[in-house]
Amino acid sequence: MSEQSSSHDGKHFVVQKGKCQCNQGDQFPQHKVTTHTKHYWNNSEGSADFLAVTEDDLQFDPPGPSFGKCKLKPSSSGNLPCFYAPAGKWQKTYEKVLIMGKKALTEVSELQCTVGGKITIKDHGQRGEMSKQNVKNADEKVIRHANPLVDVNKFKETVFESELDAY
Repeated sequence: MSEQSSSHDGKHFVVQKGKCQCNQGDQFPQHKVTTHTKHYWNNSEGSADFLAVTEDDLQFDPPGPSFGKCKLKPSSSGNLPCFYAPAGKWQKTYEKVLIMGKKALTEVSELQCTVGGKITIKDHGQRGEMSKQNVKNADEKVIRHANPLVDVNKFKETVFESELDAY
């Protein structure tokens, strides 16, 4: 029995420092996780920036007119500020991963605003970092071919010397 593919396949989970966009706004606020303070994606230090965003996390930073000027609120002096009003929970959540009983958000998740805008994920907020294990396992020939200016062995020495200096 094969598992069905999902729109979440290959997508990143969203963290608090990720940014959203509304198709009717002109600013991109960050998420504000209010449902928990315990679960982080790819961050062993427990930095609030990496808190996992759930279907019930409906607030943004900055608060207020989070998405700037709303195209659906025209006035003679230009568009009026966003009057963000979520229509329920986030949709297109990842049902296979629960955080404190709530579904996790990925890059495909969406939230409808009652004013008429559709809020989507602009940036999931996660960043890849090279670990010491990546450096240790680096294939010198492959690196030399990809970037002939990098001396892999010298780089490895530098990385592991800095580790020794930390003790």
